[in-house]
Amino acid sequence: MKVLHVITGLAVGGAELQLRSILQHTRHESEVLALYNPGDVAEMIIGDGVRVRDLGMTSNTQLSAVLRMRALIREGGYDVVHTHLYRACVYGKLAARLAGTPVVVGTEHSIGETHLERRRMTAGVRGLYLGTDAFAQRTIAVSETVADRLAKWGMRGDKISVIPNGVDFGRVSFDPAARTRVRAEHGIDERAHVIGVLGRLDPNKRFDMVIEAAAPLLGEGAKLLVVGGGAEREKLEALAAELGVAEHVVFAGERHDVSAMLSAFDLFVASSAQETFGLSVLEALANGMPVLYTTCPALEGVRTDRARRVPGDVEGMRKEITAEVTDRRPRGDVPVIRDLYGIEAVTGRIDDLYERLHSRTRRGSGTNRPLAAEQGGGAR
Repeated sequence: MKVLHVITGLAVGGAELQLRSILQHTRHESEVLALYNPGDVAEMIIGDGVRVRDLGMTSNTQLSAVLRMRALIREGGYDVVHTHLYRACVYGKLAARLAGTPVVVGTEHSIGETHLERRRMTAGVRGLYLGTDAFAQRTIAVSETVADRLAKWGMRGDKISVIPNGVDFGRVSFDPAARTRVRAEHGIDERAHVIGVLGRLDPNKRFDMVIEAAAPLLGEGAKLLVVGGGAEREKLEALAAELGVAEHVVFAGERHDVSAMLSAFDLFVASSAQETFGLSVLEALANGMPVLYTTCPALEGVRTDRARRVPGDVEGMRKEITAEVTDRRPRGDVPVIRDLYGIEAVTGRIDDLYERLHSRTRRGSGTNRPLAAEQGGGAR
């Protein structure tokens, strides 16, 4: 089958990199359409040999984009249109219906408790999302948490399938040579214990809390390595200086060599206020290190002593980080993560969903009627 993935943009982010991984493992012919901002991930996808086009939207209320997208979809003759992220879901589902695409699917990556992709939840946001969801047969939720939030919004349960994000173990495996190189690049001694955080520098990640919690422990023997870019960087640098640990808090900026950066860490801390999945936690576990996290829906119901949930406050987090720095645990494997979240298996489930929906459509049930929920394997 021929599949078009429509995504809001392709700057570096969790949903964008997840799409790239899916494209690398799908058994279907695929292309990508970005509404705007075809950034670094677009270049990666193109380098993998997948066609990427930019719709060139200049505003979030550019209704003419629907007609241009409809024309592109008709021209491409796609069997499936799969949308990712809020704006692409709103525009892409409508355009796909107008183009007569047999199968329309969306993935919801980022519904938090109070925000949707850093957009405050309002009745208007929910209404627009649910209104355009009428044009799709199925919405994939990346966790049970996301599925529950969609249901509370008013989406029908038989339109929701839970298929988690996948972890590309090859992309994030431990690399000892990269560990040495990254540490040398940032002036970190090979013997130092490195506490690591990774992600967009925004308030939801609460990296300020990690800096404050770790500050009394930092010195020549323990460093904090912050990987990511964003508007909060100056504020975080100022906090490190105020606490007197600026020389021990290293800001690496935005990086694409995830495996190398994770390999440089000894302990991973995920401090988000809200998460819809927690892919970075799984990637850190796949890299072998112990993890402390404040929230991670992907680990709900998963038993492992390699990851531990910790309080979302400075005092509680400091106590947990101190225990890990004092008793330095070596790297170790977490087979349950590989079994549950390997990218090959996850992509296979998405491909299977396309085929079931397409088969139902060909039997004449229409594009607007959802399949009955699958039995097991991540359906609701």
